[in-house]
Amino acid sequence: MKKHYLRGRFALLFAGVFFVLIVIMLVGDNFFLERFYEKRKEKVLQNAYQEIDRYLQLSGGFSAAFPEEEGTNGEAQTSAMRYVSRLTETENISVIIMDNNSSRSYTSSANPTMLLQRLSSYILGKDGEKRKSLYKGDNYTIIKTRGRGEEGGYMESWGYFSDNSSSFIMSMPLSSLSEAVSVFNSFLLFLGGMTMALGVIIVYIASYEVTKPIQELAQLSLKMSRLDFSARFQGDNTDEINTLGNSMNILSERLEETICDLKKANNELQSDIENKTLIDKRRQEFVANVSHELKTPIALIMGYAEGLSEGLCEDSESRTYYSNVILDEAKRMNHMVKDLMNLSAIEQGKDLPDFTLLDFPKLLQGVIANMDILLKQEGIQLEVDIPKELYLYGDEFKIEEVLMNYLQNAIHHVTEPKQIGIYTEYRGKNLVEVHVRNTGNPIPKEDLPHIFEKFYKVDKAHTRAYGGSGLGLSIVKAIMDSHHQECGVKNTLTGVDFWFTLERREKLF
Repeated sequence: MKKHYLRGRFALLFAGVFFVLIVIMLVGDNFFLERFYEKRKEKVLQNAYQEIDRYLQLSGGFSAAFPEEEGTNGEAQTSAMRYVSRLTETENISVIIMDNNSSRSYTSSANPTMLLQRLSSYILGKDGEKRKSLYKGDNYTIIKTRGRGEEGGYMESWGYFSDNSSSFIMSMPLSSLSEAVSVFNSFLLFLGGMTMALGVIIVYIASYEVTKPIQELAQLSLKMSRLDFSARFQGDNTDEINTLGNSMNILSERLEETICDLKKANNELQSDIENKTLIDKRRQEFVANVSHELKTPIALIMGYAEGLSEGLCEDSESRTYYSNVILDEAKRMNHMVKDLMNLSAIEQGKDLPDFTLLDFPKLLQGVIANMDILLKQEGIQLEVDIPKELYLYGDEFKIEEVLMNYLQNAIHHVTEPKQIGIYTEYRGKNLVEVHVRNTGNPIPKEDLPHIFEKFYKVDKAHTRAYGGSGLGLSIVKAIMDSHHQECGVKNTLTGVDFWFTLERREKLF
């Protein structure tokens, strides 16, 4: 029953509309058909008066229009005679036209005596029977008389033509409409009932083509609710239902892909749980590395502070040098502690990225502006090759920090001819690789896999010379992991190329 419920509703809707139309027709017949019929007959009588009057004027009077010696063939009849005959034949109108000057008359009626009596009674004003005036012109009047018994009565026009010497009467019998309307309504009910029954059957059968794709969509949605995304809508039309079906196919594919991604993420989570021991080990290594990194600056601060307290620096120049060393080491420790706190917050998920749609060229321009003084001091030539319109998804401040770390790292390790390039490459449909490369010495192959590890330094002496703590690239790795994106490094023929990926906005058109 549920399978054919929609088709049944279509059939019932058709039956209801058809039934309403039949009721409207029956009401119209009962209340308006008789009035419409009488209005039409009234219009016929008006036109008949105007035509006969025109023939009298064109012919020059009654005698010319209706000569006393009438021919037997059609050619001998005048136009006025032929018109009167046509009225009698087509409209069942009996006509008597009387010339008041010669007392001669012309008639098309089979019973002219009765019509002449009625004309006389109208002219003399006798009210022999009840009548109703329907129209009153300048020279003639149209009336309706009530019939006797089952007769419908007459609609008659009488009066004078414009020559004022010819009087007339035109009589038209009105059939009894009540019986005709009753018969017509009975036939209408019979014919309407048969048509409605046949129409319901046809609609029920024809609606199969409409309900079939809807039922298919219902089955598809039911399977999707049960997480079964294997079914696909198979429609091949170009209507709205096919558009909906194609949209559901796309939705099903994307849901299936999303569930696969969720399963993959779940497997990764289970893998992380299983690797808890390894994480604890790395935490211990992290503490050891922090202790090692803090050991040297603390020792320097303590040594120079003791020298100042024991009065080893009597001149102001030595005291200034000792103080600057202590200040520099304190700044280095403070910078390292901030980096550690930032890195820890990102790795523990306390500082999750706030995804927005980034205007990447504008963001990069701001980073370059902040580094402009250092670039000029080092005499570095910067080349930027990115699209003018590039919109990427990411956290504005964190991606800015990634660019700052990459650019600072490139500046600190650049060598002649001191060139740094920033460019983009497309990976697949939605991913963009952002590259920062510089001219310089390549990174040893054995160090490449560890370059993003905490406190890992390829050239420890050089790193310490510019105040590096070995945490910048670790922060980059943590930020990109929080974005679920990738980052990496590769040697080139002229130097080193660092890169990271971000998802771009799909083009709508």
